Amino acid sequence: MIRIKIDLSFKGTNYHGWQIQENANTVQEELNRALSLLLRENIETTGCGRTDSGVHARQYIVHFDCKKGQVDFQNIRFKLNALLSKDIAINAIQETYPGFHARFDAVKRTYKYFIHNHKNPFFNELSTFVPHDLDLTAMNHAANLLLGTKDFTSFCKLHSDVTNNRCTVYEARWETIDNQYVFTISANRFLRNMVRAIVGTMLDLGRNKINGCKSFQEIIDAQERCTAGVSAPACGLFLWEVKYV
Repeated sequence: MIRIKIDLSFKGTNYHGWQIQENANTVQEELNRALSLLLRENIETTGCGRTDSGVHARQYIVHFDCKKGQVDFQNIRFKLNALLSKDIAINAIQETYPGFHARFDAVKRTYKYFIHNHKNPFFNELSTFVPHDLDLTAMNHAANLLLGTKDFTSFCKLHSDVTNNRCTVYEARWETIDNQYVFTISANRFLRNMVRAIVGTMLDLGRNKINGCKSFQEIIDAQERCTAGVSAPACGLFLWEVKYV
């Protein structure tokens, strides 16, 4: 038995997220099916985390166990890319150490959220259209309030199956790149819907719908989901990078 690690990318528009669900098309289901066919055994992959329906991944890490003693990884990668839909790309596949875990061994994850405020057909499905100018200075002041270890209950989907809502945020910033507003956030872990809830609340701040950093800090401190803004659409969100020790 060997453990194998895959680095892949996917466009999430046509999928109900990563994780297998009943009566829904998911990335995990498609990957499991392709691997099982190629390796001629039942393969069940474990991913580095959940993604919501419509969310994309520039980098997503997976592991699985295989009974074969030897695998031609270059050949398997080529055949996987031929079998999988155009929305999924295998970037690398290799043997890893027996105890490697794609989810629990990750020490830092980075997400990016993309927004455009001028109609552009080439951004459709990969960026959120917000037809307003945004106050990036105010939004970056608010982003600084996210740094450090905090309880992020205000930005967590209700009734999530986690034991606590504390996360350590290492980086959070807004910038303008190629006519888009881009939000980057890195943390040791993320709660369900956390990034989209943060972005949605910051969009309210950037449009002066909430009153500055004091209000944003009050939202964090309240630890109540109802105090934050509506979650931003899934189409602008990318899991950008996953780091391991």
